[in-house]
Amino acid sequence: MTDPYGDSPPLTDEQRAVVDLPWDTRLLVTAGAGSGKTHTVVRRLDALVGHDDPDEALEAGEILVLSFSRAAVRELRDRIARHGDRARRVRVQTFDSWAYQLLVSAYPDGEWASRGFDERIRAAVDAIEKGAVEAGELGAPSHVVIDEAQDLVGDRRDLVETLLDRFQRSCGFTVVGDSAQGIYGFQVKDPVERAGETDRFFAWLRASYDDLVERNLSHNFRARSAEARTALALGPQVQNLADSAGGQEATAAALHSELRELLLDLPSLGDLSDGFTLETLKAYPDTCAILTRDNRQALAVSELLHENGVEHVLKRSLQDRPVPYWVAELLRRTESSTLTESRFLELLETIPLPEGVEPQRCWRSLRAATRRTGRGLVDVAAVGRLVAGGRFPDELADPETARLTVSTVHRAKGLEYDRVLLLTPPTVPELRKAHEDLDVPDEARALYVAMTRAREDLYHVTGPDTSRIRRHRPTGRWYLGGWKKYERYGIQLMPDDVHRESPPGSPGSDMDATGTQNYLLEQVRPGDSITLRLRHALPAGVDQSPPYDLVHHDRVVGEASERFRRDLYAVEMISRSWDVTWPTEIVGLRVDVLETVAGSTAAGANAGLGGYGAWIAPRITGIGRYRRGERAEEEQA
Repeated sequence: MTDPYGDSPPLTDEQRAVVDLPWDTRLLVTAGAGSGKTHTVVRRLDALVGHDDPDEALEAGEILVLSFSRAAVRELRDRIARHGDRARRVRVQTFDSWAYQLLVSAYPDGEWASRGFDERIRAAVDAIEKGAVEAGELGAPSHVVIDEAQDLVGDRRDLVETLLDRFQRSCGFTVVGDSAQGIYGFQVKDPVERAGETDRFFAWLRASYDDLVERNLSHNFRARSAEARTALALGPQVQNLADSAGGQEATAAALHSELRELLLDLPSLGDLSDGFTLETLKAYPDTCAILTRDNRQALAVSELLHENGVEHVLKRSLQDRPVPYWVAELLRRTESSTLTESRFLELLETIPLPEGVEPQRCWRSLRAATRRTGRGLVDVAAVGRLVAGGRFPDELADPETARLTVSTVHRAKGLEYDRVLLLTPPTVPELRKAHEDLDVPDEARALYVAMTRAREDLYHVTGPDTSRIRRHRPTGRWYLGGWKKYERYGIQLMPDDVHRESPPGSPGSDMDATGTQNYLLEQVRPGDSITLRLRHALPAGVDQSPPYDLVHHDRVVGEASERFRRDLYAVEMISRSWDVTWPTEIVGLRVDVLETVAGSTAAGANAGLGGYGAWIAPRITGIGRYRRGERAEEEQA
């Protein structure tokens, strides 16, 4: 008989002690960085579904797997697809996605798509308490797997505690986490509450379940070199930060200093703008990440790399969920209300797909998401509703195939790269000067996480100057300032800054909608330069800037959204007496990705793009720089 796990790593004794426990076990697994946590979870899922004793085996639908980020969910699903012999139908979702689907199922008339993430989480807690889970299509779970449990803070911690508490008599669970990698405490705004959140979920488990079983995964499989193992010896100390009663901040400051010294003892690649460093980044053939402390640094690094022709991707926020562009093309090209597998695959063959997209996998996921259609069919209208409702399957996000990634440490957690470059971290005293409410334990954990992402090489580099990139607190945007408080030279573009209510090229504009869709599909690629060009000088509304068009190689491919116009007005309007000279152009922006967006069904139909209210739009990123008046016209010429 063929061994279904022949191409996957054998289980260690520690991993086997986790995998073989019965389904009704209440299990807490402490898993250090690179300890094979995901592999162990996949094999445990397989064991739960495929137990030799039929009375001990669970159906896939009886198991609920929740994790913190889309990256972690995708990694888990990919591992299940490769190494999960019997667990392929187990549902794996982010906490946010599961909460949203629960609300849509329990209260279909609620306008959940318009609610914020945290508001939906709180509403889901209330729904759980009122019996929405057991009343749903799949019913109450028999086993819940919680991945990245150290990141459960605030409302999301309350969600999971309520879920486990609701079914404590009938449900087993497997909770996996590592206190040393808990770096999302910043989501709790109050510093006192934030400090109390550290390890709070683990403490709740230990206090709530007398029969709790604890296991530990200690062996590191990720680090293949001495450099990559640099920080691992300090892992236990970072894990125990929450236990440093009365001296947590001092202990954390000492740990941060020790980690920083270890990093600085490693080889340096010098200044990131140096020609040698840039050529090294271009030539390195394996996966590489440049990790930054915050998004300001990430934006500056990305701009520097673009200016020097270094191809890369800027990792987006964990809550950004762009729907792949091929979905809009699928909806536009189909002429039927349902699709068979053969017709679905035939249509995808006519659409240029991103690298790594597997048509068969797309079919399986959409079939599962629209399973009420009928056997062997995908309901096309249901796909449109998934897009419009913000419920498109997470696993169908574009694969992350870039060789070089620029990311904050928080967005890279749970991921690994062959080579990692860290911007030289400031000391704790330097950080305190810039941040009044500095969370020192969080800084120590974040530095530890950053230093444990590497498989082979770990370097430190000097990053670009970010002193002129400042936060506009009312809008949350970064802007490019000067030495005087009123100076403004650029502004950050964000995910919702492209108009979505109607497709580019709608009736009444100078663009042809179908032609623009074809142009986006055939000519526009991630990383391409985009300019925002002033259409005219009249404000588009009260407290708004004038309208701006998105221009790609002198072709208009969209327009800026109302949100952008309002935020640009807020950033530029220093006072009501301020006379603003609106930028003629905003340059230096880039295409992040092409995505499927949902807008007016009537507008889409009138523009000749079908009746599903979905079309392709570019998502823009970067800090654009202003050009004003005659200078813009001269530079354009």
